[in-house]
Amino acid sequence: MAAAESSLSIVEYFRGEDGYRCGYCKNETGNLSHGMWAHSMTVQDYQDLIDRGWRRSGKYVYKPIMNKTCCPQYTIRCQALHFQTSKSHKKVLKKMLKFISKGDVSKVMEEPMDSHIEDVVACSYEYRNESHVSQAELKLLSVDHRERAETEDKDKEQMKEEVNVKKVESSSLQIHVAKGTPVPGEPSHSTKIVHALPKPGKGADLNKPPCRKAKDIRKERKLQKLLQNQMCTCEGSPLQAGDQVLLLQNSKSKPNQPKTVEDFIFASLPDDAAHKLEFTRFLCDSPLEAENLPNGPDCGYGSFHQQYWLDGKIIAVGVIDILPYCVSSVYLYYDPDYSFLSLGVYSALREIAFTRQLHEKAPDLCFYYMGFYIHSCPKMRYKGQYRPSDLLCPETYVWIPIEQCLPLLEHSKYCRFNQDVKAVDDGRIKELGRVRVLHKGTIMPYSVYKKRRKGPSDEASVHQYASLVGQTCSERMLLFRS
Repeated sequence: MAAAESSLSIVEYFRGEDGYRCGYCKNETGNLSHGMWAHSMTVQDYQDLIDRGWRRSGKYVYKPIMNKTCCPQYTIRCQALHFQTSKSHKKVLKKMLKFISKGDVSKVMEEPMDSHIEDVVACSYEYRNESHVSQAELKLLSVDHRERAETEDKDKEQMKEEVNVKKVESSSLQIHVAKGTPVPGEPSHSTKIVHALPKPGKGADLNKPPCRKAKDIRKERKLQKLLQNQMCTCEGSPLQAGDQVLLLQNSKSKPNQPKTVEDFIFASLPDDAAHKLEFTRFLCDSPLEAENLPNGPDCGYGSFHQQYWLDGKIIAVGVIDILPYCVSSVYLYYDPDYSFLSLGVYSALREIAFTRQLHEKAPDLCFYYMGFYIHSCPKMRYKGQYRPSDLLCPETYVWIPIEQCLPLLEHSKYCRFNQDVKAVDDGRIKELGRVRVLHKGTIMPYSVYKKRRKGPSDEASVHQYASLVGQTCSERMLLFRS
């Protein structure tokens, strides 16, 4: 997805070297992360960043130092198109339906709140509330000036080639891209299922047809009667044989299938429902630049507030980012008087349904990102209950089914999930000189900035930044240099 021409991501990078208090295990200096302040950011850049383990809290974007931090935080995503509601999820959805339709407030076993505000509170990194860079420093100079800086390095290289007669052509850089990890399919081990005959007096009789619901039988009889009446009363224009067959086929009950999350969320309510739940969405302020594309969702891409109104009173607000390939849940805040409704779980299920809805208009958008999965903190393991889901390998940045990751995490809190020992990060930094820099209002490659810079070298910091965001983002985003 191409970003809008006028949109550019501008970031300030902060090296994470000091430890801070962890909100999960309460270690006073165990929380380690890198961070950067996003003055502005395109949705495509942020999509690529979260696919490399980054996450935003307001305008501060951070990445845990996974092999050093006390509680490793693994990016988790749910495959929304294949999502299946669990028993506990159905309990929450039914509880909400009962409350709205009948006013029933009977307590069901409390579910852990899927409130990503916990992620923000628990990440006690050196949080940056503001940037000390003035807007004037971020203002870009004229396009001619920028193009001159962009091409300055290229011109010098060409001059060198002309002077050096012995060099006929410059050697080309060969980039060997490792093959991607295959899409996980069925488990490798096969399981044989043997249907044993039931003992006398126990189980169903396999020689008889399966039982049918009385409601389905009544519907079929009613439709047959309707068909007979139409045949009698409409002698002049009787139904065609094909129409009759079609009616009879439609009357037959479909095989029992598990209810989808939409079946619960969009269930019809009685006219005399005890409560009225409304759902609204508004574009909200964030570092993400709002974008509208012809092949994108009707609401566009960007950051949104999803408001939950009960009888005219707002009871919860979810903050989400709609990105090219996913809906990313940022956090949820809610009225504690309604905690008995498990609003965190309900909102997560609602956002999964919303992701599926957006997919109809934007086919690439098919995942629901839930922030970080923290196996070392038991209260944060609930995110793994939204299946099927994947965890991001912290070394190769490929997605691995969570079922394959959990056994590894039981042995070690930090794991490389990709079991291919030869696999490497395909997006790793290869050419530091191509990193884009914003210096004194001018966009230039790092190779040019490095020659203009006065004072001690900052190459180590820039290299660390580029290795963390990857080659692609480092060539698109502007790294601010004072």
